Amino acid sequence: MRKYLSQLRPLERRLVVGGVVVLIVVLNWWFVWGHFSDWSHLRRELDDAQHKLNRYHDAVAQIPDLQKKVGAFESQGASVPPEDQAINFTRTIQSQSSASSVNIVNTSRQVTRTNDAFFVEQIQNIVVTANDEQLVDFLYKLGSDASMIRVPDLELQPDAAHHSLTASIRLIASYQRNPTAPAGSKSATAKTK
Repeated sequence: MRKYLSQLRPLERRLVVGGVVVLIVVLNWWFVWGHFSDWSHLRRELDDAQHKLNRYHDAVAQIPDLQKKVGAFESQGASVPPEDQAINFTRTIQSQSSASSVNIVNTSRQVTRTNDAFFVEQIQNIVVTANDEQLVDFLYKLGSDASMIRVPDLELQPDAAHHSLTASIRLIASYQRNPTAPAGSKSATAKTK
């Protein structure tokens, strides 16, 4: 390059050096200055990722406390084996209706819903006749039972003589799902046998 520049006249040298300087400035403007705004975008993405990582660390730190709470909730309430849940639900409805002097006129087939991680739901529709005090007593006693029976739908109509009420009631009982043992504990018990 020196040999080439030494053969040029001073004006030509100035033009070549000026052209190189202009080329460097244009390349710098095109490849470097045009991407200065990328730094703020990358900084924002880094801050978002750090915030998400901190949230994940906080959630992981809460796992032991949440496991204790889940264990406490699992140990509460009456434990009913899955094969006895439908019978227990029917028996509870019948015993509360007789205790409250409510006449069960009609019942539907029980439906079992199992898409909850902790509970199995038994659903039953019934039609009863009773006066208002008996009906309120019946519903109150069902709600205070350990099987967690609730009434999501209730339709009331007076009977023909207007002496009592006819009620169509949808009852849902939530029973605790049997916890499954971890896979490691099954293999450990199999090895000990």
